[in-house]
Amino acid sequence: MQGTGTGTLTWAKLVDIKDFPDLGAAPEPLETTTTSDPARTYIPGIENTDQKTYTCNFTPEAYDTLVALKGQEVNLGMWFGASYSGGVYTPDGSVAKFSGKGYVDVFVNGGGINEVVNMTVTLTMTQNFVKDAA
Repeated sequence: MQGTGTGTLTWAKLVDIKDFPDLGAAPEPLETTTTSDPARTYIPGIENTDQKTYTCNFTPEAYDTLVALKGQEVNLGMWFGASYSGGVYTPDGSVAKFSGKGYVDVFVNGGGINEVVNMTVTLTMTQNFVKDAA
């Protein structure tokens, strides 16, 4: 999902995904051990936002939409849950919604005979995903 606007964002589906990575990461431990401690001690540091990769079915329309976003920091969303109407599933976030910010990149994967053509979407996160309030 991509969110646009200011204040309350208007969301639009970018692409259907086949898999997704971890939406967060453990913070790096910062050592606080002193000579008085019987063992090493730590406090949590910052969370690594890392890059997140997704596999999608290739369609020219989805590919072109993602390529158009290259080089721009965009609002990103992962929605879990969908409604079904008229033979179509539409993401509605009825289970959970996560949002973050980052840069989008996409490339078409290699393939072979009698295989679905996939593409890989990579998000370079500038604000990691957080669960939105219900």
